Amino acid sequence: MRFTGHIKFKESPKKKMDMVNGDSGSSCELLQAQAQVYNCTFNFLNSMALKCAIQLGIPDVIHNHGQPMTLSKLVTALNIIPNKADSLRRLMRILAHSGFFARQKITSENYEQEEEYFLTPASKLLLKDKPLKAAPFINFILDPIISDPFHLMSTWFQNDDPTLFETANGKPFWDCVAQQPKLNNLFYDAMNTDSELISSVVIKDCKEVFKGLKSLVDVGGGTGAVAKAIASAFPHIKCTVFDLPHIVVDKLQGTTTTDNLEFLGGDMFEAIPSADAVLLKWIIHDWGDEESVKILKRCKEAIPSREKGGKVIIMDIVIEENKKEDDKETMEGQLCFDMMMMGLFNTGKERSVEEWKKLFLDAGFSHFNINPVLGLRSLIELYP
Repeated sequence: MRFTGHIKFKESPKKKMDMVNGDSGSSCELLQAQAQVYNCTFNFLNSMALKCAIQLGIPDVIHNHGQPMTLSKLVTALNIIPNKADSLRRLMRILAHSGFFARQKITSENYEQEEEYFLTPASKLLLKDKPLKAAPFINFILDPIISDPFHLMSTWFQNDDPTLFETANGKPFWDCVAQQPKLNNLFYDAMNTDSELISSVVIKDCKEVFKGLKSLVDVGGGTGAVAKAIASAFPHIKCTVFDLPHIVVDKLQGTTTTDNLEFLGGDMFEAIPSADAVLLKWIIHDWGDEESVKILKRCKEAIPSREKGGKVIIMDIVIEENKKEDDKETMEGQLCFDMMMMGLFNTGKERSVEEWKKLFLDAGFSHFNINPVLGLRSLIELYP
């Protein structure tokens, strides 16, 4: 049997120290370092290109066409000024490089080479009329009220403001959500669409999580996207959406959309309605350790013992800093989410396995299971 490969030589301690002290080594290393700096600097252009594609409606135009589209057809369908056709080609090129569109060369009727573009799984999530979509989340994150504060990060590190958001806007995030209809709509549209996507995955691939349950409370469940999906998929489970009345539930409290789904207003820091299971989707990462322990203690009070089927179901990010190289993209996404939490919420953060474990022990729980089955997030089952 033959093996081929590259021999890797161990770097000398002197070479490593030279790099630490600012000696960039060979020209190759210097240029690689420059490329890394440039790539990070220009990353925002990937976001802007994606936002532009959504605003122009490129995914929907290709989808409605029913087959791949050439650049010339895209220019016509999108009402692009003809002298900007090449700019559209360059936009599609970077979007294709990022995996949002695929492209292939064809020969036109005039025997000229053209490229045509078609959708990928990522761009299918950008379609407006599909039940599972990601565009509202992108629109929320890239809205100036959310993205602009990060230009002030260095200023924030040297002032007393609790969050970047407050440095930029003069008031906490939740106050702005309550007072500004546009931000309120952006935020809850983003949360609802994310909940719909995640719940579809959970119900399809994680049915065992709901085995034996007769009742479930979705704490901080908003308009109930996750609870509705669970109630529909498991008619024997009575689902309650529990959230602050003045945020979302005020118009829904007391209503029942199905025989096994109801809405209830209240404060999770005071008490949580009793049920076999409590669901916390993207709740704990909004809060610091002290508040999180208090929430978890209220959850523990609301459920029966482990022997009687009681548990807390958490959908949240678990950072694993020792991930393999091929998981680098997942890790980067998790760390970016952590920076977003730092920017928006005073004590919000994403946590490592050890940090989660400490919360669980401090709240009096005896056992937990972490299953990384939700992309950037994990499904955690927590038992008293």
